[in-house]
Amino acid sequence: MSESSDPADDPPGSAGSRDPPEDVIVERATPDDRLDVLRILDAAMLETDAATVDDRIAAGDALVARSTRTGGVVGALVAARPDPDRLHVDGVAVRRARRGGGIGSALLAAAVDRGRSDSAIETVTAAFDDDLVAFYEAIGFVVTGDTTDARRHGRIRVGD
Repeated sequence: MSESSDPADDPPGSAGSRDPPEDVIVERATPDDRLDVLRILDAAMLETDAATVDDRIAAGDALVARSTRTGGVVGALVAARPDPDRLHVDGVAVRRARRGGGIGSALLAAAVDRGRSDSAIETVTAAFDDDLVAFYEAIGFVVTGDTTDARRHGRIRVGD
């Protein structure tokens, strides 16, 4: 999986909501969600590696947004642990028909909460395109000007 993050859910500047829509819950992905997670990330044109997704699901670092009406997965987030004290949002995407309703914001906020609940994690990081700066800042990420890989980088401190 590449170090990319594509919430593609809210227009820049409107990602202030941390709660999913009323008909959606955010929860840890299970092995049964694997194919949906891969399809959603693939549809967002994010590089996906099935073995990495399997590993992140097993570690509890993959999240899904699930419709309470249908049980279907409408969004997914996969995070990695490149360092023992860092959770990195590797990819986040929402089904096209459900974009713009706060699902991406809720997934990202849940990843930050996941980092806060793990005493080993000090920071949550992400790499993303320029047009997503406001989205990440609305969740609380501090965005750096470092664009050495043509992407912006953000981090939020979650440890004590």
